[in-house]
Amino acid sequence: MKKAFITGIAGQDGSYLAEYLLKIGYEVHGIVRRNSTPEHQSSRLDPNLKNLYTHYGDLSDISSLNKVLGKVKPDEIYNLAAQSHVRISFDIPQYTTQINALGVLNLLESYRQTSPKSRFYQASSSEMFGSSVDKDGYQRETTPFNPVSPYGCSKVFAYNISRNYRNAYKLHIVNGILFNHESPRRGSNFVTNKVVKTAVEIKKGLKDKLELGNMDSYRDWGHSKDYIKAMHMIINHDNPDDFVVATGITHSVREMADYVFSKLNMNYKDYVVQNPKYLRPEELSYLKGDNSKLKKTFNWNPEYTFESLMDDMIDFWMKTIKE
Repeated sequence: MKKAFITGIAGQDGSYLAEYLLKIGYEVHGIVRRNSTPEHQSSRLDPNLKNLYTHYGDLSDISSLNKVLGKVKPDEIYNLAAQSHVRISFDIPQYTTQINALGVLNLLESYRQTSPKSRFYQASSSEMFGSSVDKDGYQRETTPFNPVSPYGCSKVFAYNISRNYRNAYKLHIVNGILFNHESPRRGSNFVTNKVVKTAVEIKKGLKDKLELGNMDSYRDWGHSKDYIKAMHMIINHDNPDDFVVATGITHSVREMADYVFSKLNMNYKDYVVQNPKYLRPEELSYLKGDNSKLKKTFNWNPEYTFESLMDDMIDFWMKTIKE
């Protein structure tokens, strides 16, 4: 039985990935941070699933990483842990960098010392591209990085140090450069779930407005369930390499709000107001990923469209939120 080790196992991607790997016959281990409210650690994931094991640890504590990796000796390591909110990274840049950059270095060094035969997946981000766009309107593996947030900067370091360890120590390390991917498990302070959840609350008479920042920023949105399958494909490729994971289609926040409110038989213009506090000090206006390398290598195609992704989130909140 193959063993997988997942950081960020309690998050959106980590929980979906754990469920997927368990389904196809893996033994799955993950680290969780000590929290005074235990349900926060496993609310997305059933802790009683067979062959699922969690351990206390943190990317900032290399001794805890050494202990767990040395004990588990996993076949595959997925580093999905991060301070992942871009807007908040402007408020806590040091913490963001400590976890997203130096934390990755800690994990790489622990992996090199304790379990070097493992395969290692680093969760990289489209935010690394920042304002860089190729002439055809896409971002791809060869597009230069020009990050415009502390989050993006921290991810560039993690991407580069992962490649450095791959080349310097001949380790099987891969990067998945994931564009925005969402689901009902997304944190409600992220714009997709914020829009959907608040729209449902308005529909049910619980709120009367939705406050947003930049309505005209464009993102390439996919479903987390599709993207975690791509992670598994990438880490199991015989030649360690880096791949963009994206749908190749972009929509604005305004278009998303229009779709969600229309599905609920409302007009977003009646409820959405712009609040400057949700604007970033430096905005990233446009992201659209070229997934042709991923498609050519693995024949990967997302099952979810933008519309079916939004529908999935709407259905979840309609069932979850009580009037």
